[in-house]
Amino acid sequence: MLNILLSRLRQGYHTNKYSVETPELPLRFRGLPRFISDLCTKGCGKCMTACPTKAISKRKGITFDLGKCLFCSACMDVCPTHAIDFSRDHRLATRERNNLKLKPDHHFGLAEPLEGNLHKLFSKSFSIRVVSAGGCNGCEVDLNVLQTLAWDINRFGIDFVTSPRHADAILIIGPITQNMQLALKKTIAATPDPKLIIALGTCAISGGIYADHPEQRGGCDGHKLNADLYIPGCPPHPLTILDGLLRLLGRV
Repeated sequence: MLNILLSRLRQGYHTNKYSVETPELPLRFRGLPRFISDLCTKGCGKCMTACPTKAISKRKGITFDLGKCLFCSACMDVCPTHAIDFSRDHRLATRERNNLKLKPDHHFGLAEPLEGNLHKLFSKSFSIRVVSAGGCNGCEVDLNVLQTLAWDINRFGIDFVTSPRHADAILIIGPITQNMQLALKKTIAATPDPKLIIALGTCAISGGIYADHPEQRGGCDGHKLNADLYIPGCPPHPLTILDGLLRLLGRV
C-alpha cells in the first residue's frame, strides 16, 4: 500500500487545466475556416469542385457550410489565391444550424448557454446518453478521450450514462443509418423531458462523407431533427467537444 501511495506522488497531477489554460494543440490541427473574399478569384470555382461533401456553394454568395465540412483542406490546397485557410481556433460549437453556414468575413456565432430552468437543471450535473448511429468510430474515440485522466470530463459534472432514462441529453454520432433510425427514435422517446439533443460530428449534422449513400438520410438535417447543440468536425477534437458542452452549460 505504501508503494502505491509513493508511486502516485511521483506521478503527480496529469489532468490538464482547461478551462483555465488551453491545452497545446497539435501542429496539424485545423480549426475554424477563414474565407477572405478580397482574395477570391470570381468564377474560379476550384474549391467547390475539390470539396468532397459540397460544403462550399455560390448560392446567394459564397457559403462555407461547417455542418458539411470534413476539415480535409482540399479547398485550401487548390485555391490559387490562398483565399481559404484553417485557423487554430478550436471553438466550433453553436446552438443554431444556420450559424454553421459561414459567409466571407463572417463572425461565427459560438454556442450560447442554456436559459432559465434548463440552465438551473443542467449547469451543475449533466448526464449524456451516446447513440452511435452508424458512425466510423472516429467521433466515438475522441469522445472517449474526454473520460481519460488527461481530460477528466467528470470534474465538470458531465457524465455518460448507459440508460436513456437516466440521461439529460442524447448525443448523436454518425449519419443515422436506416438500421439505427428506430433505435434512435426509441432512445429519444425513453429519455425524460426536458431533454436536449446534441449532434456531434459532420456525419450527425448532415451525413458527412456518407450524405449520398442510400442506407442513410443525411444525419439530423435529413431527419429534420433540430439539435440543441451542433459540434462540427470529422472528427471534432476533444477540446472542441468539451468547449461546446461547457458553453452550453454556461461554464465558459
